[in-house]
Amino acid sequence: MEFVKSLKQTKIIKYIFIALLGSILLAVSSKIKIPFYPVPMTMQTFVVLLIGICFGWKLGVATISLYLFEGIIGLPVFSGTPEKGMGIVYFTGPTMGYLIGFVVAGFLAGKFIYDNNYIKNFLKLIFATSFIYILGMLWLGTLIGWDKPIFKLGAQPFLLAELFKILIATLAINQIRKFRKII
Repeated sequence: MEFVKSLKQTKIIKYIFIALLGSILLAVSSKIKIPFYPVPMTMQTFVVLLIGICFGWKLGVATISLYLFEGIIGLPVFSGTPEKGMGIVYFTGPTMGYLIGFVVAGFLAGKFIYDNNYIKNFLKLIFATSFIYILGMLWLGTLIGWDKPIFKLGAQPFLLAELFKILIATLAINQIRKFRKII
């Protein structure tokens, strides 16, 4: 009985460690800006998909939620922090919907069953990523008003970069899934 209890504790510690590493990876990915047209891109959404694919939906959602919690309590993990504010004030700003969309995208990316069909995998990742933008634009419209061109402001500039990141993730799925077996 003690052995089983010890194994469970070891597994929990392992998952906490993996979630911490994942949240650090998300924070780093939010700070790296890559020149891209029409706007610079970060690799956050790519890392969200990787976390879901690699960690599975349960650990993926826990990892992304930990990242959001770190930002809400004031750690400078979000893109634009500390320059544009920190903590709950930053979180509830224009990017809140997108950040919450990370959880949904991580869940979906972790829940999907992937196979060797690149087109199906590509479409699944587009579907998962779309929730980042849907929730982001819903929040943005609520915050700044629906009379503004929400799609043009909140999604259009990022779509080319998203397709690029989704393509990279699609091509790497079989390699990424190898990590899931280790976890």
